[in-house]
Amino acid sequence: MSQPRFIPGHDAPARSRDTALLFATRGLDLLVAEREGSVRIPTGAELSTHIAEAVFLGTLDGVDCYATALPKGTEPPAGMKLVPARSLFTLVDEVLFSVVGRALAIAEWDITHRFCGRDGQPTVLVPGERARRCPVCHTPYYPRISPAVIVLIRRGDSMLLARNANFPGAFFSTLAGFVDVGESLEQTVLREVKEEVGVDLKNLRYFGSQPWPFGRSLMVGFTAEYAGGDIQVDGKEIAEAGWFTPDNHPNLPPRLSIARQLIDSFIAQVKAEKAQG
Repeated sequence: MSQPRFIPGHDAPARSRDTALLFATRGLDLLVAEREGSVRIPTGAELSTHIAEAVFLGTLDGVDCYATALPKGTEPPAGMKLVPARSLFTLVDEVLFSVVGRALAIAEWDITHRFCGRDGQPTVLVPGERARRCPVCHTPYYPRISPAVIVLIRRGDSMLLARNANFPGAFFSTLAGFVDVGESLEQTVLREVKEEVGVDLKNLRYFGSQPWPFGRSLMVGFTAEYAGGDIQVDGKEIAEAGWFTPDNHPNLPPRLSIARQLIDSFIAQVKAEKAQG
């Protein structure tokens, strides 16, 4: 079995950071270097004033990776600029994009947990794990992960897709939403679908999961069958929704997303069933 391209780590190795990749963030933006229409992650040598205090992420193809949150007002060096990390979705491969997402979350965690929320004391990194701890009251602080669900709903040879009012493009996708305190994942799926499009579900099944940097969430995917009700969009998050077949559907989300994985899996399943029967 080949070694994974990205190997997570917590403790920074005792070697030069000049050739390391530095994922410098500001909110959900990432600092990148541009050259001939392509983008790349800057090195520690190029961002020497920021690499010393950066947090170690692990190694990507044997190269050390670090993350840091850029202070407000910091101007990008010549040849570099801050871009929405979401814009890299179609420009880099899936592994690198996952490291970008990890960097966004860890950089934010590191900068927002420098002091203890109980007694205001400076926190310190805990060796061997992704945590900061107060040296006085010993309260640990871990990166926040917000679980969310996403579901592909099937009715015969059709799937229910919706256009979110906040989507950056005019594409349709599967329904999704964040888990409330006290809810199971299954309860969240049923509630979100009922709230957003007004239909009921049955035969809920787990599909897979995907870390998602926008909202610092973990997307947990499900498939389900239509059980009843007419589509009634909420008019707030969902602008429009409808039933679509594999041969007649609107613009779909990018292939790296778990939403597209759910859709592609459904299309393949329907085509296989037709071929068999």
